[in-house]
Amino acid sequence: MTSNARPGNSDPDATAPEAERILQLEEEVGQLKEAVTSHAVVDQAIGMLVALGHVTPDQGWNVLREVSQRANIKLRNVAELILIWGRDGDLPEDIRVLLEDTLDCYGPTQLPEGPQPR
Repeated sequence: MTSNARPGNSDPDATAPEAERILQLEEEVGQLKEAVTSHAVVDQAIGMLVALGHVTPDQGWNVLREVSQRANIKLRNVAELILIWGRDGDLPEDIRVLLEDTLDCYGPTQLPEGPQPR
């Protein structure tokens, strides 16, 4: 006769630690998914800075970090603003000024107004 019960699992109280561990693992998976998404957004924004600001990827990371710190906005949110700007041409003026000033530390930069018409 086969049993579906796992060895050592006959006590109903033994499932409480397992349930707690499952909840912890589900939370960790959620955090990892968010981190992967955030990382992709940041990488895309760095790519835009490389292309438009004529900086290296490391310098692009430094620019994002500095703008984030000076604006007191999470780095991921700054990256999202840069991606929106690349798509729609909209970038808050204060962020644009900080971005241009920070990029100027790596060489003179004049950011385009937004995507060029095709």
